[in-house]
Amino acid sequence: MADAVLGRGSREEIVLVDIDDEHDVPAVRRQDSLYVDAARAAGVNHRGGQESWARTLRLAFQCVGILYGDIGTSPLFVYSSTFKDGVRHPDDLLGALSLIIYSFALFTIVKYVFIALHANDDGDGGTFALYTLISRHAKVSLIPNQQAEDELISKYNTAGKPQAALSRARWMKDLLETNRAIKIWLFLLTILATAMVISDAVLTPAISVLSAVGGLKEKAPNLTTDEIVWITVATLVVLFAIQRFGTDKIGYLFAPIILLWLLLIGGVGIYNTIKFDTRVLRAFNIKYVIDYFRRNKKDGWISLSGILLCFTGTEALFSDLGYFSIRSIQLSFCFGLVPSVLLAYIGQAAYLREHPEHIANTFYRSTPNVMFWPTFILAVAASIIGSQAMISCAFATISHLQTLDCFPRVKILHTSRQYSGQLYIPEVNFLLCVGACLVTIGFKTTVIIGEAHAICVVLVMIITTLLLTIVMLLVWKVSIWYVALFFVVFMSSESIYLSAVLYQFVHGEYVPVAISVVLTIVMIVWHYVHVKRYEFELEHTVPRDKVKKLLERHDIQRVPGVGLFYTDLVQGIPPVFPHLIEKIPSIHSVLIFVSIKHLPIPSVDKSERFIFRHVDKEEYKVFQCVARYGYRDPLEEAKDFVDALTENLQYYIRDVNFYATGGEQIFRTTSYASSIAESFASYDKHSGHAVYAEEMLTPAESFSEHAKQFSGRSKHFKQFQVQNMNMEKMEKIQQEQQAILREMENGVVYILGESDMVARPHSSLLNKIIVNYVYSFLRKNCRNGEKMLSIPRSQVLKVGISYEI
Repeated sequence: MADAVLGRGSREEIVLVDIDDEHDVPAVRRQDSLYVDAARAAGVNHRGGQESWARTLRLAFQCVGILYGDIGTSPLFVYSSTFKDGVRHPDDLLGALSLIIYSFALFTIVKYVFIALHANDDGDGGTFALYTLISRHAKVSLIPNQQAEDELISKYNTAGKPQAALSRARWMKDLLETNRAIKIWLFLLTILATAMVISDAVLTPAISVLSAVGGLKEKAPNLTTDEIVWITVATLVVLFAIQRFGTDKIGYLFAPIILLWLLLIGGVGIYNTIKFDTRVLRAFNIKYVIDYFRRNKKDGWISLSGILLCFTGTEALFSDLGYFSIRSIQLSFCFGLVPSVLLAYIGQAAYLREHPEHIANTFYRSTPNVMFWPTFILAVAASIIGSQAMISCAFATISHLQTLDCFPRVKILHTSRQYSGQLYIPEVNFLLCVGACLVTIGFKTTVIIGEAHAICVVLVMIITTLLLTIVMLLVWKVSIWYVALFFVVFMSSESIYLSAVLYQFVHGEYVPVAISVVLTIVMIVWHYVHVKRYEFELEHTVPRDKVKKLLERHDIQRVPGVGLFYTDLVQGIPPVFPHLIEKIPSIHSVLIFVSIKHLPIPSVDKSERFIFRHVDKEEYKVFQCVARYGYRDPLEEAKDFVDALTENLQYYIRDVNFYATGGEQIFRTTSYASSIAESFASYDKHSGHAVYAEEMLTPAESFSEHAKQFSGRSKHFKQFQVQNMNMEKMEKIQQEQQAILREMENGVVYILGESDMVARPHSSLLNKIIVNYVYSFLRKNCRNGEKMLSIPRSQVLKVGISYEI
């Protein structure tokens, strides 16, 4: 039904000619007008080559302040969480240290820093980025809004790999696209992982700050546990209060502190190793791991829930990649974080070999007395900064979830003009602050919070392993032996850690599980209703003949100005449109159905943002526009959006009319991603360059520079160029463009369809609860559409309609 309105029948076919660069042999193929319009907009330049070393070093400096505080403060509580009942045998310390060294190396260095970071989605990382990367290579989205035109976007890269791996990739693609159950499970795993990441943003500040503040008992033994807890709560409030200043500013502020912290714990680690027991270096021999499990059996297995805390914060490394770059993270991680943290663990083990009774507060006990207060101050500061990594990760995750239509609408502020990934979400920041304070007050000790923290870490790691395996098969198309080795090694080791964590579920792990379950339910309900609404509108799109009758009715008045009718549909006219005509028998002189569509890529270049179609006859001036964004792209202010839409609409009017002129056509070579406006250029046979004929573009000269952008694609093809331009047609183009500009000056009205979702009378009880109660509650308590789109209230017209789903 959607195709009847705006589908294949209404597209104009344009002949494009591929060029064999070596033999100059043309190969004719066909594209319709919408494909050509998308190709016209593909003038985006990729960032060529590697980033400069100056920028790498600057980002590496910020990495220290944003990413490494969580991992860097783990020495505060790892040993106390591992040996809850004390050290039974001196060599148990060597076994635990060996586990820490090799677990840290395997999961943090090998898996995340040198494998997962390369599975980024055009510079963006995290579980959500893995899902969108998969979505770009296989149609796994549950919302049926995919368009072939989207694949023409320059950043929509689906480049092939060697033939030997194509069959496996094709098999994986077919499996993901044809099996709805797998699509659903893939989606559920993704949102479960994101829910765990958000839960971790509650627990990380609580355990990090409480561990640091707990050091006060060394110098003030009269302090009670409750007093320590309330000092921690006050510190947490300050931490969340400074989030509004933005990650960019916080990164530069905190990086020197974390650098001092890493130098301090590394130096103290060297001091303790030399002073107490250099024999702990034997822990690099993996045989001590075997001896540890042989000696402790079940207790050794259970202690893994404490060991895994040494690599907390690794998911933040991956998720916060959008803030930085791969090279900056690898550089600062390998040469800054790793030596300092491992030296700290080695030094604490050496200290505990002589003082095993101090296991409950190893970090401060092993610190020389003269260094206590500098260490304490830096520990508190570093713990605050360590929490910053997970808070930033939570902000980015929720922002991405909104673009997937999996999270209620919240206000998202971009705190840096230079780096689009740096965000602040006031409502989420407040809820995280409340959650962290409640966890601190409720549990009071780092041991219980650590047990709760562990389940978030290991579950996210397992889901990341599953998604990375799919990426290797589908996207990277690497050897099956590498894929099998990766999957077996990491899935087996992470499952062992998970089993140890689940054994202690009742001791505190239910807290992050409960938070994650609530968040997952919210995301499932929001997405479920959105999918059902989209399917309902798609099923009830207005037929082409009905649209024509509505536009031809004599009682319909054409009022001056432009109406922007917002709809989720990209394939047709929504059922709310005839409902509007029935209530208000008038439409604007120019009516544009606007669909805001988020693609599974981080960003869409502005030159590729808009694609247009005529809904019916050209004289009605009714268009459909799809505005395409990446999941990191901020929505513009209403005025800026209208300006960009107007500019691109004039391009569309010119291009459509130009290709409808017919006449003698001469083929010339031009770059693949040159704008369709190049078709207006004259060709200089002597120089071999296209010379832009500005006089033919009036009144659209202002778009000439915009239209001349080139993409980085190497493919070339022959493109039309009209030798004898029909001047009468050119006058018609100018008149239509000027008419659009006049109507824009008369004013713009934003028409929003407010669809009230109601469960069908005979649907299941579960469906009624989800739609009528849970979704209704969420919708009433989230931001309105005009606020999300930054639309002035005085220019909004809302149209109410009820859908039964």
